Amino acid sequence: MSRADVDTAELTDLDRAIINAFQGGFPVVERPFEPAATALRERGVDVTASELVERVRHLDDAGVLTRFGALVNAEEIGGTATLVAMHAPEDRYDEVAEQVNAHREVAHNYEREHPHLNMWFVVSVADESRVEEVLGEIEEETGQPTYNLPKQDEFRVEAKFMLDGPVPDGDVDLSDRGPSVTPEDRRTLTPDERDLVLEIQGGLPISATPYADVAAELETDTEWVIRTIKRFNQEGKVRRVGVIPNHYALGYTENGMTVWNVPDDVVQEVGPAVASLDFVTHCYRRPRHEGVWPYNFFAMTHGRSEAESQERIEQVRDVMAEYWDVGDQTTDDEQGDWDTLFSTRILKKTGIRMAERADANTE
Repeated sequence: MSRADVDTAELTDLDRAIINAFQGGFPVVERPFEPAATALRERGVDVTASELVERVRHLDDAGVLTRFGALVNAEEIGGTATLVAMHAPEDRYDEVAEQVNAHREVAHNYEREHPHLNMWFVVSVADESRVEEVLGEIEEETGQPTYNLPKQDEFRVEAKFMLDGPVPDGDVDLSDRGPSVTPEDRRTLTPDERDLVLEIQGGLPISATPYADVAAELETDTEWVIRTIKRFNQEGKVRRVGVIPNHYALGYTENGMTVWNVPDDVVQEVGPAVASLDFVTHCYRRPRHEGVWPYNFFAMTHGRSEAESQERIEQVRDVMAEYWDVGDQTTDDEQGDWDTLFSTRILKKTGIRMAERADANTE
């Protein structure tokens, strides 16, 4: 079974409970599956800690999960990343994609439905000044201009995907378990913290004692690993700890990037309002490019069907309309106030190169 061919009908009630309950808030304690299993039993899901370990491992092996563990926030680890759009001529689209993808700094690249800007990629670098160098190289190689769209404000980054089944609200939060820690006012990493980030970025071992297993790999103390991951979670270096689902495998195949020309004087009000919609996974303010790209607000939605996606986009529009006079959607003939760019092809998806960014930010 491939990682994209999981039939959600094959998921058991326990599988659905795990996915719903633990997309965040997983306990950071020496034996985390014990309080996690207790929390599920309190919600009517009969499972032991050992059964829970085995089922999470099964979900990971089957491709329902991309990984289990800590979702590291690359921005807080070091370096920077930016979203870039460009036009690739139809008659040499694949050639341009290969040229773009050949740059190791390009982490993700998607083909999106747009009459002009049909290629969207993320550039991740350890040194911010390197962004312009990479884009200059891409422009020279492809003969096409690039449009840098760095994040100016972040209103939401919380890609959670709920399923029908037990714990439908996903309200299990056990992140308060374990030792009390105090956030540190420090942007840089120590060498030991860097090693920990690199060890956990691809996921935790799926065992009864995942943090002890990490400590053994690093030849360090389990208590230090637990305290550091929990502190990272409070500081934002780790966004959350839990199961990271493969949303395609869960049936969330409709990936719509909605873009809006929000008046500048209301964007700070609109941002939190749109971010409060639980189906919006990413929500940012980004710069416009005069004459090419009029939109300054991005809200990513996901749906399990075209109809569900359209319904969710309309809900975003309804929220927008509470703050400004939203016009029509852009068409091939006329520029409107908003648009939706659906992804049609994944061109590259290698993830952020955390090692270089962490190294550059280590004391």
